[in-house]
This record gives sequence, C-alpha cells and structure tokens, in this order.
Amino acid sequence: MKTETTDGATFETWTPDEVETAMKNGEIVLIDVRTPQEYMFEHIEGALLMPMAFFRADALPGQSEKRIVFHCGSGVRSEKVSRAAIATGVKTIAHMEGGFGAWKQAKKAYTGTDMGSGAPKSVPAG
Repeated sequence: MKTETTDGATFETWTPDEVETAMKNGEIVLIDVRTPQEYMFEHIEGALLMPMAFFRADALPGQSEKRIVFHCGSGVRSEKVSRAAIATGVKTIAHMEGGFGAWKQAKKAYTGTDMGSGAPKSVPAG
C-alpha cells in the first residue's frame, strides 16, 4: 500500500491483492464509482455502487469499523473521488490502483454477464 499525506489527510493506494484480502477479512467497504451500466455489466462481488457523477462525500458511511476503498475501471475516477472526499474533510481514504482492469488482470473473481442470456454470471479466480 502506498500512502501520502495531503491537506492533513491520509490518502492510500491499495493493490488488488490488498483489497481482496481486506474484503475477505471484512475490514473494508469497497465502493465502485463507475456508471450503473458498467457496474451491471461486471463488478466485484460485494462492492457498493456510488457513481462519480452523483458522488457526495457527506453521504459516505463513517469509517470507525470499516475503511472505505474506492475503485473504478482504471483508477483515474477513484483517485479523483478520493481527493474530492479529502477536500470535504475526510481524514483517511483509499482507492484501488489500476481499478477493475487491474483486478481482472490479477485474475480475481468477479460477477460478469452471460452474453447469451444477459444474466449475471460468476467469473471465478484464476
């Protein structure tokens, strides 16, 4: 994990491996900031959706029990949302480096779409 201090806040960049481990351990809330269409096509199981276009830092849950980690398709939008949260006074925030693309490249499990039926389908790790 990379950490930087900016405006008195801690901004962390997590790897897909770190996110997967923290999710399995129940330590984080993963928030997907992609569009609803992107999320419906494929997403990380258990990730919540808060599209960047509708992002409101004041609607974020507290982080007393679980940390918040944002992700998007490539890491660009999640970094922007993280920095926007810091600008509103959030003291610690994180995003996943490389986004969903890095997650898939690391061969992590996710929920995709069966192109024949349009139904959700589990894509196993590996």
